[in-house]
Amino acid sequence: MLLRIAFAITACAALAGAAPFQDALSDVSTPSSADTLPSSFTWSSSGILVGPKNDNESLAAIKDPSIVEINGTYHVFASTAKESGYNLVYFNFTDFSQANKAKFNYLDQTAIGFGYRAAPQIFYFEPQSIWYLIFQNGNAAYSTNENIGDPAGWTAPTNFYNGTPSIITQNIGSGYWVDMWVICDASNCYLFSSDDNGHLYRSQTALSSFPSGMNAPVIALSDSQYALYEASNVYNVGNGQYLLIVEAIGSDGYRYFRSWTSNSPNGTWTGLADTEANPFARSINVAFSGTAWTKSISHGEVVRTNTDQTLTISPCNLRYLYQGVSPNATEDYNALPWRLGLLTQTNSNC
Repeated sequence: MLLRIAFAITACAALAGAAPFQDALSDVSTPSSADTLPSSFTWSSSGILVGPKNDNESLAAIKDPSIVEINGTYHVFASTAKESGYNLVYFNFTDFSQANKAKFNYLDQTAIGFGYRAAPQIFYFEPQSIWYLIFQNGNAAYSTNENIGDPAGWTAPTNFYNGTPSIITQNIGSGYWVDMWVICDASNCYLFSSDDNGHLYRSQTALSSFPSGMNAPVIALSDSQYALYEASNVYNVGNGQYLLIVEAIGSDGYRYFRSWTSNSPNGTWTGLADTEANPFARSINVAFSGTAWTKSISHGEVVRTNTDQTLTISPCNLRYLYQGVSPNATEDYNALPWRLGLLTQTNSNC
């Protein structure tokens, strides 16, 4: 029960590099017109794949992963968490069964720096031929790098906004401004964020201006506080359709994901699998081998082989790298032992 209460009141808060663009596009497949999302989902889950190292960092958790696959190598950026705060880590591997053996590259030892950095998102911005790492630092921030596999190459953070936008201040209540997410179409780039208080926000700027010029956010979607909590993902699934995934807190106190679709990142979102009974991913539609190691299916992202700013994924045979935690954990939120696991879709339409 202590774990559930913590969930309900507290926010979440290897140099084997790939050539920047040619390798990034080599595994891309374009969704066909026959490929569609189902109206309900079923998944199987791995066991725990990645946790903290036994090193001087003394971390409590590895969480909030962002992942891309390039030529058979998985590149993961994640939050590191302990009682004293958050930062970021990068690691890569070629086989999920070996993921926990990957070297951790702690990004507070780079120009990204010490202090609060969390909830990363990685993508390759093709118009500038450079990688972007989006994250929260009390604002919405980014760093850039010419080589995803070179941890030392990240620039110092730059904020998207001058301060907290007024619409967020007006609506956030007792929540937190968290979980920034960028996606671009042929004309614009959109920055989504959450407030742990039932609001999903969206800003935009012209593709040619990115990362500058983000306008004042608007509310893209709203619901009750725990029904639309945090950790949004937005993807282009082809055929003029976009998929939105947002984390919620269920009536049982555990985390799960709801989903919607739209014909544009700035369009109207229509429910897909968006209820506790028919979720995108929740303990009730995830099968574990043996005893489930987590009852929360929380902050993560789809494994992407198309790494560019369009965030195009196939709607078929989805894989989702997520964070989970023992239902018996009772630590304070920052000290909860979050670990990473992998969902594999078991009811693909294609």
